[in-house]
Amino acid sequence: MSNVEAIIFDLWQTLIFDNRELGRDRTRLRIEGASRVLSRAGYNFTYEHLRESFRNCYRICHAKHDIGEDYSFDEQVRIFINCIEDGLLKSLDQTYIDKINYHYAEAFFDFLPPVDPDALDLLNILNKEGYKIGLISNTGMTPGRLFRRYMEDLGILKFFDVLTFSDEVGLTKPSKEIFDITIEQLGVPRDKVVHVGDHIVNDVVGAHNADVRVILVGSAQGKEAIEKPEVHVDRLRDVQYALKILPEKY
Repeated sequence: MSNVEAIIFDLWQTLIFDNRELGRDRTRLRIEGASRVLSRAGYNFTYEHLRESFRNCYRICHAKHDIGEDYSFDEQVRIFINCIEDGLLKSLDQTYIDKINYHYAEAFFDFLPPVDPDALDLLNILNKEGYKIGLISNTGMTPGRLFRRYMEDLGILKFFDVLTFSDEVGLTKPSKEIFDITIEQLGVPRDKVVHVGDHIVNDVVGAHNADVRVILVGSAQGKEAIEKPEVHVDRLRDVQYALKILPEKY
Protein backbone atom coordinates (compact mmCIF):
# COMPACT_ATOMS: atom_id res chain seq x y z
CA MET A 1 0.00 0.00 0.00
CA SER A 2 1.36 3.40 -0.96
CA ASN A 3 2.25 6.04 1.58
CA VAL A 4 0.58 9.09 0.03
CA GLU A 5 -0.42 12.28 1.80
CA ALA A 6 -0.94 14.62 -1.16
CA ILE A 7 -2.27 14.23 -4.69
CA ILE A 8 -1.57 16.72 -7.48
CA PHE A 9 -3.91 16.70 -10.46
CA ASP A 10 -3.44 17.91 -14.00
CA LEU A 11 -6.41 19.87 -15.37
CA TRP A 12 -6.73 19.59 -19.18
CA GLN A 13 -7.74 16.10 -20.38
CA THR A 14 -7.64 14.82 -16.80
CA LEU A 15 -10.36 16.70 -14.92
CA ILE A 16 -11.80 18.60 -17.90
CA PHE A 17 -11.84 17.55 -21.54
CA ASP A 18 -11.17 19.85 -24.46
CA ASN A 19 -11.30 19.13 -28.18
CA ARG A 20 -10.31 20.82 -31.42
CA GLU A 21 -13.82 22.00 -32.21
CA LEU A 22 -14.13 23.83 -28.90
CA GLY A 23 -10.66 25.30 -29.38
CA ARG A 24 -11.52 26.53 -32.89
CA ASP A 25 -14.73 28.13 -31.64
CA ARG A 26 -12.87 29.97 -28.87
CA THR A 27 -10.26 31.15 -31.35
CA ARG A 28 -12.99 32.49 -33.63
CA LEU A 29 -14.57 34.42 -30.75
CA ARG A 30 -11.21 35.86 -29.71
CA ILE A 31 -10.51 37.06 -33.23
CA GLU A 32 -14.02 38.44 -33.75
CA GLY A 33 -13.89 40.23 -30.40
CA ALA A 34 -10.51 41.77 -31.20
CA SER A 35 -11.78 42.81 -34.62
CA ARG A 36 -14.76 44.68 -33.14
CA VAL A 37 -12.59 46.47 -30.59
CA LEU A 38 -9.99 47.45 -33.18
CA SER A 39 -12.70 48.69 -35.52
CA ARG A 40 -14.04 50.99 -32.79
CA ALA A 41 -10.47 52.21 -32.29
CA GLY A 42 -10.25 53.07 -36.00
CA TYR A 43 -8.30 50.04 -37.25
CA ASN A 44 -9.61 47.67 -39.87
CA PHE A 45 -7.86 44.33 -40.27
CA THR A 46 -9.22 41.34 -42.15
CA TYR A 47 -10.26 38.23 -40.27
CA GLU A 48 -7.53 36.30 -42.09
CA HIS A 49 -4.88 38.78 -40.95
CA LEU A 50 -6.04 38.59 -37.35
CA ARG A 51 -6.17 34.80 -37.51
CA GLU A 52 -2.57 34.65 -38.73
CA SER A 53 -1.59 37.09 -35.98
CA PHE A 54 -3.23 34.79 -33.46
CA ARG A 55 -1.30 31.84 -34.87
CA ASN A 56 1.94 33.79 -34.63
CA CYS A 57 1.15 34.59 -31.01
CA TYR A 58 0.52 30.90 -30.38
CA ARG A 59 3.88 29.99 -31.91
CA ILE A 60 5.68 32.52 -29.72
CA CYS A 61 3.96 31.22 -26.59
CA HIS A 62 4.59 27.61 -27.56
CA ALA A 63 8.29 28.34 -27.99
CA LYS A 64 8.29 29.71 -24.45
CA HIS A 65 6.60 26.55 -23.21
CA ASP A 66 9.28 24.46 -24.88
CA ILE A 67 11.84 25.85 -22.44
CA GLY A 68 9.59 25.26 -19.43
CA GLU A 69 8.43 28.86 -19.08
CA ASP A 70 5.24 30.81 -19.71
CA TYR A 71 4.03 34.35 -20.28
CA SER A 72 1.43 35.92 -18.05
CA PHE A 73 -1.99 36.15 -19.64
CA ASP A 74 -1.69 39.92 -20.00
CA GLU A 75 1.69 39.47 -21.71
CA GLN A 76 0.15 36.94 -24.09
CA VAL A 77 -2.55 39.41 -25.12
CA ARG A 78 0.08 42.10 -25.68
CA ILE A 79 2.06 39.68 -27.86
CA PHE A 80 -1.10 39.04 -29.91
CA ILE A 81 -1.62 42.78 -30.41
CA ASN A 82 2.00 43.28 -31.44
CA CYS A 83 1.66 40.41 -33.91
CA ILE A 84 -1.22 42.25 -35.59
CA GLU A 85 0.93 45.26 -36.45
CA ASP A 86 4.24 46.62 -35.23
CA GLY A 87 3.66 49.53 -32.89
CA LEU A 88 -0.06 48.81 -32.48
CA LEU A 89 0.31 48.11 -28.77
CA LYS A 90 1.88 51.52 -28.18
CA SER A 91 -0.72 53.38 -30.22
CA LEU A 92 -3.80 51.73 -28.70
CA ASP A 93 -5.46 53.34 -25.72
CA GLN A 94 -5.38 51.10 -22.63
CA THR A 95 -9.18 50.92 -22.69
CA TYR A 96 -9.06 49.07 -26.01
CA ILE A 97 -6.26 46.79 -24.84
CA ASP A 98 -8.36 45.88 -21.80
CA LYS A 99 -11.35 45.09 -24.02
CA ILE A 100 -9.28 42.82 -26.27
CA ASN A 101 -7.97 41.15 -23.11
CA TYR A 102 -11.56 40.62 -21.95
CA HIS A 103 -12.71 39.00 -25.20
CA TYR A 104 -9.54 36.87 -25.35
CA ALA A 105 -10.21 35.49 -21.87
CA GLU A 106 -13.99 35.24 -21.77
CA ALA A 107 -14.19 33.15 -24.96
CA PHE A 108 -13.46 30.24 -22.63
CA PHE A 109 -16.87 30.58 -20.98
CA ASP A 110 -18.70 30.54 -24.30
CA PHE A 111 -17.30 27.12 -25.17
CA LEU A 112 -16.60 25.32 -21.92
CA PRO A 113 -14.76 22.00 -21.81
CA PRO A 114 -16.89 19.39 -20.03
CA VAL A 115 -15.77 18.04 -16.68
CA ASP A 116 -15.10 14.34 -16.16
CA PRO A 117 -18.35 12.93 -14.72
CA ASP A 118 -16.44 11.23 -11.90
CA ALA A 119 -14.34 14.25 -10.88
CA LEU A 120 -16.65 15.64 -8.21
CA ASP A 121 -17.19 12.30 -6.46
CA LEU A 122 -13.51 11.38 -6.63
CA LEU A 123 -12.32 14.70 -5.20
CA ASN A 124 -14.95 14.55 -2.48
CA ILE A 125 -13.82 11.06 -1.46
CA LEU A 126 -10.12 11.96 -1.49
CA ASN A 127 -10.85 15.07 0.57
CA LYS A 128 -12.78 13.04 3.16
CA GLU A 129 -9.93 10.53 3.32
CA GLY A 130 -7.63 13.35 4.39
CA TYR A 131 -5.44 13.83 1.34
CA LYS A 132 -4.10 17.27 0.54
CA ILE A 133 -5.04 18.08 -3.05
CA GLY A 134 -3.19 20.27 -5.52
CA LEU A 135 -3.40 21.16 -9.19
CA ILE A 136 -0.83 22.09 -11.82
CA SER A 137 -2.04 23.38 -15.18
CA ASN A 138 -0.40 24.67 -18.32
CA THR A 139 -3.05 27.28 -18.99
CA GLY A 140 -2.68 27.85 -22.73
CA MET A 141 -4.93 30.64 -24.01
CA THR A 142 -7.03 30.95 -20.85
CA PRO A 143 -5.91 32.69 -17.64
CA GLY A 144 -5.80 30.83 -14.36
CA ARG A 145 -8.33 33.23 -12.85
CA LEU A 146 -11.00 31.93 -15.23
CA PHE A 147 -10.20 28.32 -14.39
CA ARG A 148 -10.83 29.20 -10.74
CA ARG A 149 -14.23 30.60 -11.69
CA TYR A 150 -15.09 27.52 -13.70
CA MET A 151 -13.91 25.17 -10.96
CA GLU A 152 -16.07 27.11 -8.50
CA ASP A 153 -19.05 26.75 -10.83
CA LEU A 154 -18.38 23.01 -11.07
CA GLY A 155 -18.26 22.68 -7.29
CA ILE A 156 -14.70 21.33 -7.21
CA LEU A 157 -12.64 24.39 -6.27
CA LYS A 158 -13.25 23.83 -2.55
CA PHE A 159 -11.36 20.53 -2.62
CA PHE A 160 -8.03 22.05 -3.66
CA ASP A 161 -5.43 23.22 -1.18
CA VAL A 162 -3.04 24.54 -3.84
CA LEU A 163 -3.61 25.73 -7.42
CA THR A 164 -0.61 26.37 -9.67
CA PHE A 165 -1.33 27.92 -13.06
CA SER A 166 1.49 28.40 -15.53
CA ASP A 167 0.49 31.93 -16.53
CA GLU A 168 0.67 33.00 -12.89
CA VAL A 169 4.04 31.48 -12.00
CA GLY A 170 5.82 31.86 -15.35
CA LEU A 171 6.64 28.14 -15.53
CA THR A 172 5.16 25.18 -17.42
CA LYS A 173 5.20 21.42 -17.11
CA PRO A 174 7.35 19.41 -17.58
CA SER A 175 9.74 21.73 -15.72
CA LYS A 176 10.78 20.46 -12.32
CA GLU A 177 10.33 23.91 -10.85
CA ILE A 178 6.55 24.09 -11.26
CA PHE A 179 6.22 20.82 -9.35
CA ASP A 180 8.64 22.07 -6.69
CA ILE A 181 6.55 25.20 -6.11
CA THR A 182 3.36 23.17 -5.71
CA ILE A 183 4.91 20.58 -3.41
CA GLU A 184 6.37 23.29 -1.19
CA GLN A 185 2.97 24.97 -0.87
CA LEU A 186 1.32 21.65 -0.04
CA GLY A 187 3.82 21.22 2.79
CA VAL A 188 4.23 17.49 2.20
CA PRO A 189 7.49 15.58 1.55
CA ARG A 190 7.75 14.70 -2.13
CA ASP A 191 8.05 10.99 -1.32
CA LYS A 192 4.48 11.23 -0.04
CA VAL A 193 3.17 13.00 -3.16
CA VAL A 194 1.65 11.47 -6.29
CA HIS A 195 0.80 13.28 -9.52
CA VAL A 196 -2.24 12.35 -11.65
CA GLY A 197 -2.31 13.33 -15.32
CA ASP A 198 -2.84 12.23 -18.91
CA HIS A 199 0.29 13.42 -20.73
CA ILE A 200 3.43 11.33 -21.00
CA VAL A 201 5.82 14.29 -21.24
CA ASN A 202 4.10 17.04 -19.25
CA ASP A 203 2.83 14.77 -16.48
CA VAL A 204 4.96 11.63 -16.34
CA VAL A 205 8.33 13.08 -17.35
CA GLY A 206 7.57 16.29 -15.47
CA ALA A 207 6.68 14.56 -12.21
CA HIS A 208 9.62 12.19 -12.47
CA ASN A 209 11.88 15.21 -13.02
CA ALA A 210 10.66 16.34 -9.59
CA ASP A 211 11.12 12.84 -8.12
CA VAL A 212 7.37 12.33 -7.74
CA ARG A 213 5.38 9.18 -8.52
CA VAL A 214 2.76 9.26 -11.27
CA ILE A 215 -0.66 7.78 -11.96
CA LEU A 216 -1.25 8.11 -15.69
CA VAL A 217 -4.91 8.37 -16.72
CA GLY A 218 -6.36 7.70 -20.16
CA SER A 219 -5.33 6.51 -23.59
CA ALA A 220 -1.57 6.99 -23.59
CA GLN A 221 -1.05 3.25 -24.01
CA GLY A 222 1.95 2.54 -26.21
CA LYS A 223 3.64 5.85 -25.46
CA GLU A 224 4.94 4.58 -22.12
CA ALA A 225 8.26 3.73 -23.75
CA ILE A 226 9.03 7.44 -23.47
CA GLU A 227 8.61 7.37 -19.68
CA LYS A 228 6.78 4.70 -17.72
CA PRO A 229 4.41 5.79 -14.94
CA GLU A 230 4.15 3.89 -11.69
CA VAL A 231 0.50 3.07 -12.46
CA HIS A 232 -1.61 3.49 -15.61
CA VAL A 233 -5.42 3.45 -15.39
CA ASP A 234 -8.10 3.95 -18.01
CA ARG A 235 -10.41 6.35 -16.19
CA LEU A 236 -10.26 9.05 -13.55
CA ARG A 237 -12.50 7.01 -11.27
CA ASP A 238 -9.78 4.34 -11.14
CA VAL A 239 -7.41 6.67 -9.26
CA GLN A 240 -8.78 5.30 -5.97
CA TYR A 241 -7.71 1.81 -6.98
CA ALA A 242 -4.38 3.09 -8.31
CA LEU A 243 -3.56 4.62 -4.93
CA LYS A 244 -3.90 1.18 -3.34
CA ILE A 245 -1.43 -0.47 -5.72
CA LEU A 246 0.98 2.44 -6.11
CA PRO A 247 4.48 1.25 -5.19
CA GLU A 248 6.21 2.81 -2.22
CA LYS A 249 8.72 5.57 -2.80
CA TYR A 250 12.19 4.53 -1.66
